[in-house]
Amino acid sequence: MINITFPDGAVRAYAAGTSGLDIAKAISPSLAKRTVAVALDGALADLSAPIQADAKLEFISREDPRALELIRHDCAHVLAEAVQALFPGTQVTIGPVIENGFYYDFFRNAPFTPEDFAAIEKKMREIIARDAPFTREEWSRDQAKAYFETKGEAFKVELVDMIPEDQTLKIYKQGDWLDLCRGPHMTSTGKIGSAFKLMKVAGAYWRGDSTKPMLSRIYATAFANQADLDAYVKMLEEAEKRDHRRIGREMDLFHFQEEAPGAIFWHPKGWTLFQTIVAYMRRRLAADYQEVNAPQVMDKGLWETSGHWGWYRENMFMAKSAGEETGDERVFALKPMNCPGHVQIFKHGLRSYRELPVRYAEFGHVHRYEPSGAMHGVMRVRAFTQDDAHIFCTEDQLAAECLKINDLILSVYRDFGFGKIVVKLSTRPEKRVGTDAMWDHAEAVMAKVLEEIKAQHGDVVSTELNPGEGAFYGPKFEYVLRDAIGRDWQCGTTQVDFNLPERFGAFYISPTSEKTAPVMIHRAICGSLERFTGILIENFAGHLPLWLSPQQLIVCTITQEADDYAFEIVAAARKAGLRADVDIRNEKISYKVREHSLAKIPALLVVGKREGEERTVSIRRLGSQAQVSMALDDALASLVVEATAPDLRQD
Repeated sequence: MINITFPDGAVRAYAAGTSGLDIAKAISPSLAKRTVAVALDGALADLSAPIQADAKLEFISREDPRALELIRHDCAHVLAEAVQALFPGTQVTIGPVIENGFYYDFFRNAPFTPEDFAAIEKKMREIIARDAPFTREEWSRDQAKAYFETKGEAFKVELVDMIPEDQTLKIYKQGDWLDLCRGPHMTSTGKIGSAFKLMKVAGAYWRGDSTKPMLSRIYATAFANQADLDAYVKMLEEAEKRDHRRIGREMDLFHFQEEAPGAIFWHPKGWTLFQTIVAYMRRRLAADYQEVNAPQVMDKGLWETSGHWGWYRENMFMAKSAGEETGDERVFALKPMNCPGHVQIFKHGLRSYRELPVRYAEFGHVHRYEPSGAMHGVMRVRAFTQDDAHIFCTEDQLAAECLKINDLILSVYRDFGFGKIVVKLSTRPEKRVGTDAMWDHAEAVMAKVLEEIKAQHGDVVSTELNPGEGAFYGPKFEYVLRDAIGRDWQCGTTQVDFNLPERFGAFYISPTSEKTAPVMIHRAICGSLERFTGILIENFAGHLPLWLSPQQLIVCTITQEADDYAFEIVAAARKAGLRADVDIRNEKISYKVREHSLAKIPALLVVGKREGEERTVSIRRLGSQAQVSMALDDALASLVVEATAPDLRQD
C-alpha cells in the first residue's frame, strides 16, 4: 500500500500502482472529468501514470496555471503531426516548451515560411478536434530505433542513442501518430483548445552545432484561453513598436557594425544617456561604497585560481603576449567579470575585523563570448559594463548587508519608474562547491532575509523560491522588474560566496587574532548597464523622463527674426544645467515639430517675433498637440525642476 497526501492534509492508503485517474474517479466523476494531470510531490505527471510510492498529490485542471506548460507541450506534438501530414518526408527532431511558448525543429529540403502557417494551423485544429487520447508506452531501445529507422527518422534514432541507459524510454501516442518524449501530457488533444498561434520561422543547427544539418524551426505559442492569447499578441505588437533598436536609430543613440560584433558604437546622445545613468548610480553609492578599478586583461593563472577557467572558459576571450621569440609569451584573458580583481584589492594589506564590511564598487567593462545568433541590440552583447560591487563581511554581518543591498536596489528601481518587483531566492544547484553545512547556513540566512524583505516591502515586493538555480558558489537573490507592457526583466542580484575568498587566500584578522576568510557578497543593481539602458528605452517607448533624456529641449524658430532670441534661450537653459539645442533652419514649424517628435525630444520651445518681444515661449511636450505659452524664466525654472534627478530632488 502507498499513502497519498491531499492538499487539505488528508492521507489515504491505496494499492501501489494506482493512478491519479483512479483516485480522481473514486473521489468524484466530475473531478476525474475536469482533471488533465496530477502533481506528485510538486512535479507534474500524467493522470494515467501509476503511483508506486508515498506522495503528495494535487489534481491539475486545465485552468490551473501549471497546466499551461502541458498545453504548450501537447500543442508542440500536434504541430509536429500536422507538419508531417501536410509535408510528407519531413523529419521531426525536438519540440520543447520555452518561455512564452514552444518550438519544433524539422528537417526538410525547403525551409518553412510564414506562408505555410495558415495550412498548418488549419490541420492542427483538425487534429485537436479529433480529441485523440494521449497514451504512454515504454519501449526498448531496439524497438524504438527499429521503428524510427523504418520511418526514415534519422534524428529520432540519434536521440534514442543519447538517452542514458538508466532512463526509461517513453513513447507518447495521439491516435496513429507518436513521438519520443519524456512527458508528461494532458489526457487528450482536445484539451489543448484553440488559443494557439504560429509565430515565426528560423534556422537552427541540429544540437546547436554548425557542422551539423540546418533545421527549420517553427516558433509558436499557446494559452489556456483566447483572451490570454490576444493579450500576448497585443503585447508583442506593442513590444515591436518599442524595440530599442528602432528607437535607438530614431533618437540617434548608437549603432552596431560587423567589424566589432557585439560591441556598441555609442553616439553623442546615447553616450549622454548612458553616462547620466552611471552618474546617478555613482551618487547612490557614494555614501557606502569605495569605487575601484581592476585591470581589463589578467593572466590566465588568476582565472584558474578563481575557477572561471574551468567553469567559464568557453565564454572568455583569450589573448597571448607577443613574447614568443624571447620566451616571455603568456596567456591572458579579457575579464568576463570583476570579482577576482576585487578580491586582489581586498587582499592588498592586512585587514582587521574592525574594518568590515568593506564595500567595493566598479563600473567594470567586461567581455563575454555570446554566439552570434544570441546577440540582440544592446540587450545582449559581448562587451558591456556592470554596475558591480562586492562586499567583504563577517558571517554575522551577512543578513544586515543583504537587507541594506535590498533597500538600495528597490530605491533605485523606484527612481527609474519601476514599481512591482519580484525577489527570487535561488538555492543550491546540483553542481556546486562548498560543504552542505555551508550551504545550509547560507540558505537559512537568505531565507530569513527574504521573509524580512516581504515584511518590510510587501506593498511593492513579492517573493518566490527558485530551487536549484543558485550560483555554483552560493545562494542568491534575483530581482525581477516588470515594464510598462507587462514583460519581466531579471536585473539585480545579491549572491553569497564562501568560495572565492578561500580560493585566493583572502582573510581578515578576527577578534581572537585568527586569520578568517570573509564572506563575499556579489551585488549588481542594473546588471549590464547597456541592457538596462535598452530596458529603459523600451519601457518608456523612447519617451524618457526629462532627467534621463539625452536632449531635453530644442528651441525652434518660426521666423528668422527670432533667431537671436532662440540662441539667448539656449544659453540660459544650458547655464541652468539643461541639455538644450536650437533649430533655426529655414523650414516650416510643422516640419520641425514632426522631426523632433520622431527623435523623442521631450520639450520643444517654439518662438517667433511675438515671443521675442514678450520674452515668452510656447512649449509643446512630446506626445501632446497642445501648446502652452509661458514667460521664459518660468518655463526654464519649471523644466529645471523636472530635469532634476530623483536622488537630488528636495521634495
